[in-house]
Amino acid sequence: MVSRISLSGVTKAFGAKQVLTGIDLDVARGESTVIIGGSGTGKSVLLKCILGLLRPDSGSIRIDDEETVGLRGNALARHRARFAMLFQGGALFDSLPIWRNVSFALEGPAREQRAKAIDTLARVGLGSEVADLKPNELSGGMQKRVALARAIAMQPEIIFFDEPTTGLDPIMADVINRLIRQQVTDLGLTALTITHDMASARHIADNIAMLYEGRIIWHGPVSQIDQPDNDFVDQFVHGRADGPIQMRLRPL
Repeated sequence: MVSRISLSGVTKAFGAKQVLTGIDLDVARGESTVIIGGSGTGKSVLLKCILGLLRPDSGSIRIDDEETVGLRGNALARHRARFAMLFQGGALFDSLPIWRNVSFALEGPAREQRAKAIDTLARVGLGSEVADLKPNELSGGMQKRVALARAIAMQPEIIFFDEPTTGLDPIMADVINRLIRQQVTDLGLTALTITHDMASARHIADNIAMLYEGRIIWHGPVSQIDQPDNDFVDQFVHGRADGPIQMRLRPL
């Protein structure tokens, strides 16, 4: 396996709270890996460390065998430019028309940017009639597709998805899952997704890793997720209250 993303011994704490306690993970070139785990387990912190938005306290994060921990200035900017991201809430610019949102990171004359935006919108099933609308004129599902179009318009090497189906009804969530899987496959992208939505994970993943108490406790092909030989993973995947993962509830 040729690793595009390789993490070794990554730790991160905020004060006395240890969030990541030693992350080891490899994502192969052209692979779609999904990290699952409950709320507050450190999935977003891990993603921010890979992006260079947070600096880990220790450990190594290598992209194409290049160490990225400690990058600064122009080197850090070049590192971040290799990635695109679909944010949980879409993060569209309310004041800009759709085509400007999609072409936001593109260069060149406005006419060429608009044409590229319309072509990219078509890849996610949206017609040119939405190009001049504002985000608040679109449904939540359409906004999510615009956000996906913006991400792939950059022609990234690596793409991140942060809870891509949050806030969507089951049918639209399935549409988004299918679009993500199609675009990742068609464009040959390396994809890393964080989610607690198992339907989404099953649909878009080649491999799944589970994050629990700051470590990856299971990593394997999606075909094995329903028989993981791990009680923690089994409980999470099947959504059972009883098991080794205990929710801390405040007394009424």
